Order: sequence, then C-alpha cells, then structure tokens
Amino acid sequence: MSQETLPPNADAQQHVLTHVTNRIGYIELARPQALNALSTAMVRAMQTALDAWRDDPEVLAVLVHTRHPRAFCAGGDIRFLYESYRAGNQTAIDTFFIDEYRLNHTIFSYPKPYIALMNGVVMGGGMGISQGAHRTGGLRVVDGTTRLAMPETRIGLFPDVGMGWFLARTPGALGRYLAVTGETIDAASALYAGLADMYLDSDAQPALLDALQTEPFMSGEDIAGRIRRAAGSAVASRAAQVGACALAVARAWIDRHFAQPTVAQILASLETAQREAKGAESEWAEQMIGVLRERSPLSMAVSLEVVSRAEGPMADVLRRDLDLTRSSFAQGDVVEGIRARIIDKDNRPRWRFASIEDVPPEEVEGMFKSPWSVTEHPLRTLVG
Repeated sequence: MSQETLPPNADAQQHVLTHVTNRIGYIELARPQALNALSTAMVRAMQTALDAWRDDPEVLAVLVHTRHPRAFCAGGDIRFLYESYRAGNQTAIDTFFIDEYRLNHTIFSYPKPYIALMNGVVMGGGMGISQGAHRTGGLRVVDGTTRLAMPETRIGLFPDVGMGWFLARTPGALGRYLAVTGETIDAASALYAGLADMYLDSDAQPALLDALQTEPFMSGEDIAGRIRRAAGSAVASRAAQVGACALAVARAWIDRHFAQPTVAQILASLETAQREAKGAESEWAEQMIGVLRERSPLSMAVSLEVVSRAEGPMADVLRRDLDLTRSSFAQGDVVEGIRARIIDKDNRPRWRFASIEDVPPEEVEGMFKSPWSVTEHPLRTLVG
C-alpha cells in the first residue's frame, strides 16, 4: 500500500487526497471553496483510508492536513443538510451524520498515532476529525492562524461530533462556556483549554512535512516525537502566551457564571455581574449577555445538557449526538438557524422560544429521546 493513492469515492476524489509516503498515511483535505466542509463522500473517503491503514504494517501513523491557509475544516456541509431537509430526504441527513460519527469514533479509537495539523478555521466537523488525535498517541497541532469553535448554538444545533466528551473534560467551566456561547478561540486558548497539544508556527510546517517524508522512522511514536521536537524551540515563549490568553484572563468569571446549573441561571448571574461588578468583568458580562441573547435558546439548553451528560464512553456520546440530530431537525431550531445565517443571511432567526427563560425543562428532555431502540440504533456497534 506504500506510495500509492487509495481509491476514494469519485465524488470525493478531488476533495480528499490519500497516500502513503515514508510509512505515514496522509489525508489531505482539498475543498477550499467550501473551507474544506465535509460532505458524505469526503467522510467516506477518510473512513476508507483509515480502515485500509489500520492493520497495514507499512503505515506507522496518520497525518491529516490541508494545503489551504484559510481553513483546516469549517465543519459539515450544512447547506446540503438544509437542502436535504427541504426536499424531505431524511435518509440523506441520517446517512451523513451516521457516517460522520462513525468516522469520529474510528479516529478516537485508532490504534496508531493520528496527527492533525489544524490551521485556519477549525469548527464543528473539523473538531470531530482532529480532537480524537489526543487519544491515539498522536497530536493536535495548532499555529498562529488557528481559530477553533463549536458555533452550533448560533444555528440552532449543538456541539456534536463527540465534542461533548472533550468539552466535559476541559478545566473548570470552560467546556460549558464554549458549548453554550459557541465562541471562537485562538491557538493559545486552545492549548490552555486542553483542546490542542502543541504549537508549531505555520512558517515551520513546510520543513516539517519535508522531514516527515524523508527521515527514517521505526514507529508511530518516533513520528510524533519528531513533530514535538520541531515545536520544542517555541515552548517557553508559547507558555507565556498561553498564560495570558483570553480564556485564562476570563477564567475566574467563566467558572463563576457558567458553572450555574441552567442557561437561565447563567444569564441571571451575568446580568448581576453587569450591574454590580467593576470594570472589566462588567464589560465582559455585558458582552456575554449579548452573545447569549443572539443564540437559539433551545439549543443552548440542549448544549449545556450535552456537556453535563458526556461523562461516559465516547460511543454513548456519539449515539446521543445522532439522536439529537433527529430531534434538532424535527422539533428544534436548526432549519431556521441555517436559513437565517447561511441561506438567506438575514441574521433574523425566529427561534421556537423567544428567550432562554421561556424554554420548558420537558422540551429539553424531549430532545434527547432516541427515535431508535437500543438494538436498532445505527451506531449500536460502537464500543468505548
């Protein structure tokens, strides 16, 4: 399988390039006109490559990257999902999410180091194909251009692709904050939150990629170690930047307000701080209130629950994510959110509930009801 290109689905062939060089399996995302947004065919092309390389002794590690500076991956192709819904094609929606979440689990449980070079925009599905690297002995590498987010509450969705699992394991209330607000973070904040493993300046990456294709390696650990050495010279200066990052500066406020048990209580806590706190905290609280008032009230409540319920295995999280995609389209805000933000771009979504205070707890609980029995669930075979 060495030095050859795997034959992915024809629809994805130009968007996902896969090959093995120097005992490293390369997955290159090449759909820049859509910021490398994932289609079903792209997901399947990645799955095909990972399945082929899993037991191939000539593949020691996997590296996923893009040559395009604007985006590693901006998420799933939500325009396609919207159009499928409007056409009444539930099968297409289900198929996309089933395949995507199966891929997320494959990455999370991969037996070889999986390395993600995360430049530019890394959102939604882009997080799903990168965060699992941390569990494989691989690396999540960021640079000065990297911008990470799970901005789903802005379109009436929730942090899916298993991200509830990772957000639940961030320090303090950072995961709850990122899930509910959907705010974007830079490389330093990603390192601070434990959503990235190392920083490598974008100018240094071409030389690293050249080295990976020419230097001899005996194991996947050798490959990951070579990448760590490439970043080693910047560690001291980067540590100082991480300590002064936006999340670190706001950490005490985030923990105080976003540890509240419900979004309504989070909002009330922020409103109290806006009135009574001094200086920077009052200004930050005012900004956060504005963010929360713009997001879908129902999806914020669901997103907080997604993080709260994500303490079990990743397989359980992904099954629950799939359940929630069904309810989000059937009775949630996602169709309206995509219409307002992506299709018509009027930025005036008409959410099901006017404010977070109006969302009944039973509505939130109902969103988590699975349309499948345990024995019929499409992701029933996932373990761990």
